[in-house]
Amino acid sequence: MQARVNSSKQASERTFTENARRAQIVDAAVEVIADQGYANASFAKIAKQAGLSSTGMISYHFQGKGDLIREVVTRIMATAAEFIVGKLDTESGYRGRMLAFFAANLALVDEYPKHMRALSNIAANAGTDDPHLFGLLDQLGSNAAAQADILRAGQRDGVFRDFDPAVMVMAIRGALDAAIARAAVDPEFDAAATARELAEIFDRATRKDA
Repeated sequence: MQARVNSSKQASERTFTENARRAQIVDAAVEVIADQGYANASFAKIAKQAGLSSTGMISYHFQGKGDLIREVVTRIMATAAEFIVGKLDTESGYRGRMLAFFAANLALVDEYPKHMRALSNIAANAGTDDPHLFGLLDQLGSNAAAQADILRAGQRDGVFRDFDPAVMVMAIRGALDAAIARAAVDPEFDAAATARELAEIFDRATRKDA
């Protein structure tokens, strides 16, 4: 009998077929969580969404639901990071990149609505299944630290006024999270207009001549 694929095995060590099957399962899990919620994301529903004949294929590639959800979180965060960085790479200067950050995050909601709904649902409903929400809290913490470093650099260069970068990052993240949550339930939500409004608010809150 063929042994189960170890989830800790590096992607480079897996075959093309194994990686493709794992991606198929992760994509199906995102769909199910986004549409039916984390608590209802059973292997049976994910297998059906993926077009698999049984849940055995999921168990072959992932060592339980926690292992699968951790991979879902990792994939969504990687997709989000790639998308946002791609948008910011066209901007220059601390203020320009900070303002573009809002547009990039809310454009992400338009481009990957189910990814964002799934991630929010995992964060809100995972409970104590994983004390670090399947790696999400660790990744968000690293992102926040990097964003705070950028704000500090802008302060040193005289672009931003004196404020606590960690608190400002909390405010920015909180505003974006609230906007993303609203987008999930409001069919009339205007991501571009919201991005412009938030950019104006935080431009006034951070610029040195405010």
